[in-house]
Amino acid sequence: MTNNTKVDVLLLQRISIQRMTEGKKLVLLVLALAVSLSHAACAASNSVVGGTPPAQPNQVSKERVDGMKIRIKVGDKTVTATLIDSETARDFVSLLPLTLTMNDLFEREKFGHLPRAISTEVKRAHTYEVGDIVYWSPGPDVAVYYSHDGQKIPDPGIIVIGKIDSSVEALNVPGPVKVTVEPIKEDPQ
Repeated sequence: MTNNTKVDVLLLQRISIQRMTEGKKLVLLVLALAVSLSHAACAASNSVVGGTPPAQPNQVSKERVDGMKIRIKVGDKTVTATLIDSETARDFVSLLPLTLTMNDLFEREKFGHLPRAISTEVKRAHTYEVGDIVYWSPGPDVAVYYSHDGQKIPDPGIIVIGKIDSSVEALNVPGPVKVTVEPIKEDPQ
């Protein structure tokens, strides 16, 4: 199985199609295949042989984000989260504020598609904890785990970028939700 085929399979796993009609399933399958082929073509054209990889556009400065707080609004509920200090988290912050439609996956997480890929220059994990905010690079998606089903995450794994500070119940609702993510500005003292 080639890497592109693995990515195609992983993309299809990320899409919850359990409650869709057969016609919608076929349309979704065709769209997912088209997107995965497009990503594969872009990856092939952006590959670097023996050189420096291309710079990410709009990257945030190298300032620390360790302990940076973000606000996640889900309908009329708001939760806060703390980001860790990593290149991936800094790149995520460069996208904020964001409004995403986050879909449900396996009744354990909400995930939303980012406007562009972000850095993957950190360690990946194949396990998660409830409340983890993670980056899934094949998407490119950001996800928040609100329940644990005991399953391991398939390759290439996830990159943890932060943790919900309190309850994740605002995300534990059926179906897709509209979510706004924004930095919490610190009061100068």
